[in-house]
Amino acid sequence: MNRKVLNLAIPNIISNLSVPLLGAVDTALVGHLEEAYYLGAIAVGSMIFNFIFWGFGFLRMGTTGITAQAFGEKNQTESIMTLTRALTVAIVFGVLIVLLQAWIADLSFWLVEASPEVERYTRIYFEIRIFTAPATLSLYAINGWFLGMQNARYPMIVTIFLNSLNIGLDVLFVYGMGMTVDGVAMGTLIARYAGITLAVVLLIYKYRSWLSGYVHDLLLELEAMKNFFTVNRDIFIRTLCLIFTFSFFTAKSAEFGNVVLAANSILLQLWMIVSYGIDGFAYAAESLIGRYTGSNQQKRVKLAVKYCFIWGTGIAVTASLVYAVFDVRILQIFTNQQDVIDTAMVYFLWTIAGPVVSSFSYIWDGIFIGATATGPMRDSMIVATLVVFLPTYAIGVHYLGNHALWLGMTLFMLARGATLTYFAPKHILKINLWSKA
Repeated sequence: MNRKVLNLAIPNIISNLSVPLLGAVDTALVGHLEEAYYLGAIAVGSMIFNFIFWGFGFLRMGTTGITAQAFGEKNQTESIMTLTRALTVAIVFGVLIVLLQAWIADLSFWLVEASPEVERYTRIYFEIRIFTAPATLSLYAINGWFLGMQNARYPMIVTIFLNSLNIGLDVLFVYGMGMTVDGVAMGTLIARYAGITLAVVLLIYKYRSWLSGYVHDLLLELEAMKNFFTVNRDIFIRTLCLIFTFSFFTAKSAEFGNVVLAANSILLQLWMIVSYGIDGFAYAAESLIGRYTGSNQQKRVKLAVKYCFIWGTGIAVTASLVYAVFDVRILQIFTNQQDVIDTAMVYFLWTIAGPVVSSFSYIWDGIFIGATATGPMRDSMIVATLVVFLPTYAIGVHYLGNHALWLGMTLFMLARGATLTYFAPKHILKINLWSKA
C-alpha cells in the first residue's frame, strides 16, 4: 500500500509544485519591477481568476471520485461517460465566462477596493487571461479523469509542460520584451491552450479503446446526472467558501495599502507552495479511496488513509522547518523591495505555522472526495468560513490589524481539519487511522 500511495503521490507532488512555482516566478518577475503596484495587480488579478476558476474545481475533484469508483467497479462505460459529462459542463461554462467577461470585471472591481494603479493594471491582466476559461475548465475535467483512472503520470506530464512553457513565455515577455502584467497574462493564455492540446493527445493515445464505451443516450441519463451534480454541487459550495476566504483575504490586504498587499501576496504564495506538495497525497487518497470504495475493500481504505496522513504531515513539518530557517532568504527570491520584505517579516510567523496547521484539512479533503462523501466537506467549509474566519477577522482587526487576517486564516485551516476529523468515523466507514490493517 505504501508503494501504491507513493506511485500516485510523487507524480502529483511534482506536477502540483509546478503550479505554485509558476505563481512564484510571476510574483518574482513583477516583484522586481520598479513599482509595488505591479505585484498588487498580479495578486488582485490572480484572486479574481481563483474566484472564477476554483469555483469549477468540482470538475476535477468530482470527476476523480466518480471515475475512481467506476474504475474500482470495472465499469468502462460509466468511466468514459463521466469524462464526457465533465467536459460538456467545462466547455459550456468556459464559453459563458468569456461571453460574460464585462459583467464579471465590473463586479470584481466593485467588490475589491484597490489603488487606481493596481486597478488599472489588473484590468489589463484580466482582459487577456479571461480567454483561458474554456481551456482551464477542460483541463480540470481531463486531469481529474486521469487521476480517477489511477494515472497520475499524465496529469504530471501535462502540468509540467504547461507551467514550464508558461514560465518561459513570462520571462520572454516581461524581461525580453519589456512587458509587465500583460506579458504574464499572455504567457498564461498561450500555455493553457497548449496544455489542453497535449492532454487530448495523451487521452486519445492511451485510452482510444475506452472511447468505444461512449453511449450518447447516457450523456444526460437522469440518475447519473443527478449523482454527478449532487457530488459536484457540494464540492462547488465547499470551493466557493474556500475562494471567498482567500478572496476576502486579498481584498482586505489591499485596504491596508500596496506594501501590505504585496507582502501578504508573497506569504500566501508560500502557503500555497506547501499546500500543493501536501495535495500530492490528497490526490493519491482521492484515487485510492475511490477505487477501494468502488470495489468495497474497506481494509485497504483504512490503510490508504493511514499512509497518506503519515506522508502528508511529514512534508508539512519539513516545510515549516525550512521556512523557519531560511525566512529572509526566501522572501528575497520574490522581491528586492526592502519595505515589502520588512513588512513580510512582521507576519512571517504565521507562514511558519501554516504548513502543519493546514495539512490535516488538505489530506481529509482528498479522502472525502474519493469516497464521494461531499456533504460533510461542504458543511465543514461553511463552518470554517462563517463561524470561524469571518468573526475572527471582524473582532480582531480593530486590535491586531493585518495580524487579524493571518489569525483568521490559521483558525480557518484548523477548523476545517477538526470538523472533517469529527465527520470521518461516520462518513468514511468507521476509520481508525492508527489501527493495524
